[in-house]
Amino acid sequence: MKVLISDNFSPEGLKIFGEAKDIELEYRPSITPAELLEVIPDYDALLVRGGTTVSEEIIEAATKLKIISRAGIGVENIDMPTANRKGIVVTNTPSGSTTTIAEHAIAMMMSLARMIPQANQSVHEGQWQSSSFLGSEISGKTLGVIGGGKIGRRVIEYARGLQMHVNLYDPYLSEDIIKRLGASKVSLDTLLASADFLSLHIPLNLETEALLNTDTFAKLKPGCRLINCALAGLVDEPDMIEALNNGTLAGAALDTFAIEPPPLDNPLLSMDNVICTPHMRASTVDAQTNVTVQAAQQVIDFLGNGIVRNALNVPSVNAELLDTLRPYFDLAERMGSFLSQLLHKPFNAITIEYSGDLINHSTEPITMAFLKGLLTPIIGTRINYVNAPHLVRERGICVTETRRNVADGFTNMIVLTVSGEQGSQSVRGAMFSNQECRIIGVDDYDIEAVPTGNLLVVKNHDRPGVIALIGKLLAEANVNVAMMNLSRRQQSGKAMSLLTIDQKIPAQTMEKLRQDDSILSAVQVELD
Repeated sequence: MKVLISDNFSPEGLKIFGEAKDIELEYRPSITPAELLEVIPDYDALLVRGGTTVSEEIIEAATKLKIISRAGIGVENIDMPTANRKGIVVTNTPSGSTTTIAEHAIAMMMSLARMIPQANQSVHEGQWQSSSFLGSEISGKTLGVIGGGKIGRRVIEYARGLQMHVNLYDPYLSEDIIKRLGASKVSLDTLLASADFLSLHIPLNLETEALLNTDTFAKLKPGCRLINCALAGLVDEPDMIEALNNGTLAGAALDTFAIEPPPLDNPLLSMDNVICTPHMRASTVDAQTNVTVQAAQQVIDFLGNGIVRNALNVPSVNAELLDTLRPYFDLAERMGSFLSQLLHKPFNAITIEYSGDLINHSTEPITMAFLKGLLTPIIGTRINYVNAPHLVRERGICVTETRRNVADGFTNMIVLTVSGEQGSQSVRGAMFSNQECRIIGVDDYDIEAVPTGNLLVVKNHDRPGVIALIGKLLAEANVNVAMMNLSRRQQSGKAMSLLTIDQKIPAQTMEKLRQDDSILSAVQVELD
């Protein structure tokens, strides 16, 4: 097997390949895109970091490529849709830099509290004025953490060691789990009103985009300082600049910006109460070694033994089962994403019922695909098949699997149900003979759709004029309906409509639809 490494790699990572049998390694960290395109047809595996762009053109040319491994967390430099289409496994190293990122957040917080970068610059300029840098103690202060994932938890651990009180906002973690972390579970408004320091550790998705803006900044405790070592899109940058100017924010420590590198005329670069670092949250020798060693071992395990670890586009199963189960992974992930967006509420229990021919295979990796689909709209694109079960356990969510021999009219069928304090919802899916994924039911309604693209799910009173209303509002918004499916339980009762549409429906159109007294609920679902 031939392996190509196209970015800088640690000696420890390279050493692993030197000890591996039946693997020929070529290390070309300075390879150009044109050279990569020319040689990639010869390789079975490609290892990259952030410097190589694995484009659609390169993946199409990679006729032998079986695996792409990213030594790092993100995969923004890899064309995932093309890799998925060609059946190439893509892996990353999600745990290699957790400690490093958390430590950087704490270092930024302490630097912000004591104005260390500003004082350092002052001394370098020949000044000696300690009274100009009156800081704040950390001990006894309240740290507000938004997001209780791996990095957020490590930050909480460090903050508790610094004798800080920690409030955590994460609606998908139970109070019991948060107490075990040593933090207090609070609402977002309470967290903002009580935080002396505020640290972000959440993914960027529809719920979290511009989470901090003029409205939320107005709820902050006076004197609060912001630390963002996560993602720039979580904060509305112009609103943050205004909050820093008017004193709503006492200061900010930023490792990420809306445009990177930030242009020299960005006001943040000239503010005395702002500390900036160049996206260096994972830049330690230890982290760089860890991620390269993990990536190397993952490639060797896959090529030598068919073992998939830390895969982003397939569950970790033996390579022999991959082709057989791949269509079910797609169905399960789409059903999970559909139901998560439809419910749009916290849940604490998941039930998956497998029936028909499907029970002749191992269903564990399909369950992993369900969990990934359910959590992606909540946590974001960094969720994968490997960490999804772990994150579910962390959040105290109970997962139950059942099996039936008969699939009620289908060769196979899967029923996914999620439950929480605010009720439960379910979706049924099946794989048709042409290997096409289908949703075949929602709750008690028999309703069919191909789970892809933009979908509109409407629950309404079964009365004349509802379909006309939906059609009229969509027409006014210039939204075309590709397919429509209707279902009801009984005449003059309640009904459900499931529409496949050509583009996203504007928010104002959705609001008009929900305001009609015939409409019980209307939810827009976006699937890849």
